[in-house]
Amino acid sequence: MNNAVETIAQFFQTLSPQRVEQLAAIYADDASFRDPFNQVRGLSEIQRIFRHMYVNLVSPRFIITDRIVDGQKCFLTWEFRFSFRRFQPAVEHCVLGGSHLLLDQQGRITMHCDYWDAAEGLYEKLPVVGVLMRWLKRRTST
Repeated sequence: MNNAVETIAQFFQTLSPQRVEQLAAIYADDASFRDPFNQVRGLSEIQRIFRHMYVNLVSPRFIITDRIVDGQKCFLTWEFRFSFRRFQPAVEHCVLGGSHLLLDQQGRITMHCDYWDAAEGLYEKLPVVGVLMRWLKRRTST
């Protein structure tokens, strides 16, 4: 399975709008995907989420920083770098996260669950919401 995990990691690091259509190379047809904003099943729904990412963000990319593999289970840690399309000037942001993956016998993803802090990773970076989130964080920290 280590070869399959390397293929998956490389795929995510080279993901592009055109490669979204090639997700069948790493996902099973009935795979599930979950992150802080989505919970879907099926390759076409997973492709829809990644297409949406390219519509709303400028130059989104994943940098895989580590891999833990145990049989058909793996965990990838990553940096997600992007800029918001709607806000100028474009400022690159970085969200740290991890992906828990279950693989089938062919090494394709059957379950993909992303873990990252939506408040710190995304909301704090939005111009208006971010000010409120940072203020709340300061007020509640001990």
